[in-house]
Amino acid sequence: MTLAPEDHTQQIPQGDYYSQSAPPVPPAPPTPPLGEGSRPAPKRDHRFGQTVGVALLAAVLASGGTYAATQLGGQGTATGTTPAATATTNPNQNSSPTVVQGNASAPDWTAVAAAVSPSVVSIDVTTQQGAGAGSGVVFDNQGHILTNNHVVEGAAGNGAITVTLSDGRTYGATVVGTDPSTDLAVIKLTNGPSDLTPITLGNSESLKVGDPAMAVGNPLGLSGTVTTGIISALNRPVSTGTSSQSPFGQQASGDEVVTNAIQTSAAINPGNSGGALVNAKGELIGINSSIASLGQSSSGSQSGNIGIGFAIPVKEARSIADQLIKSGKAEHSFLGVSTRDTVVSDGSAKRAGAQVVSVSPNTPAANAGLKNGDVIIAVGGQRIDSATALVAQIREMTVGDKATLTIIRGGARQDVSVTLAAKPAS
Repeated sequence: MTLAPEDHTQQIPQGDYYSQSAPPVPPAPPTPPLGEGSRPAPKRDHRFGQTVGVALLAAVLASGGTYAATQLGGQGTATGTTPAATATTNPNQNSSPTVVQGNASAPDWTAVAAAVSPSVVSIDVTTQQGAGAGSGVVFDNQGHILTNNHVVEGAAGNGAITVTLSDGRTYGATVVGTDPSTDLAVIKLTNGPSDLTPITLGNSESLKVGDPAMAVGNPLGLSGTVTTGIISALNRPVSTGTSSQSPFGQQASGDEVVTNAIQTSAAINPGNSGGALVNAKGELIGINSSIASLGQSSSGSQSGNIGIGFAIPVKEARSIADQLIKSGKAEHSFLGVSTRDTVVSDGSAKRAGAQVVSVSPNTPAANAGLKNGDVIIAVGGQRIDSATALVAQIREMTVGDKATLTIIRGGARQDVSVTLAAKPAS
């Protein structure tokens, strides 16, 4: 199964990015230093200038998904027993309303869409090589828009960015800062309006599998599209290749894009990248960034939603956005090890993990006493079953965070405390 970033339409040949979870395998070549992983990767979508035939097929599929969501909403309200939802303003915040649901088990998505849509924008990027479209969320009332790096990275140089608000007003925008390794970026409207509605930020750490969710964005150029589903999984390690694989053929950072992602069944398609994943209160819980794909069509274009999409948790997105707005760049925590996938004995059972093959000196790992051969099976109680999972977990944390690593050394479990430091500039 191919995992695909889901957000651009394209006119130029595009490299594929693949990533997926795989069963444990025998020890593989070591991953790059500083805890980098090596699992196949989900693929970001960058389709420019889609053919009419493919566009029609995609539109049919998208319409089917929308119809199903509409029917589900209708079933939830047809009984006449579900209390209505109400939207309340956020005191001390100039942000989108919070929706108070009358029945948490049957959310009123109409109220959620009305509250969130003004905070989600469509983004168009044009260069000499082509054009692309994606989504973004209004981060503050100063005109900062949070989106994916792969949506706007092609605007470097002579590219142009155009942002369209939900009411149809259009503004130019410039890049404030990008962070290729997390696939996040912040742009700013040029002479933006004073009546922007920043999205209300939620808490991705409080999410539970099965919670309802809504995706809002600009799939296939259909701005203001909403789809609903549930949180299908949490802490899903997802890799979309390296950031040097730019949709516009330009070279960027060679950092591997790894996310400790939220998995959702809400339909996400090309153009949704950078858009909002919200909870039933209308609070931002993630930035949609990639999708799973069964492959490409005979024409070479990427297939659409199959019910498996991924979003960057809002905790990580907010931290990166704040740093980009402040300084134009972001720092990342690191452990200081090179690892590989392995399988280790854990009592009478076998368990997948990330085996340490080297420890860099004067790093958090070295200071904590990690040794070559140690197998990391958990970080802060969160299971680690691959080198990629270790990277995703560490990358989601911030500099200075303390973590407890559960390792297997010499056939026995033990816990190791580590304080993460800032990753040195490469």
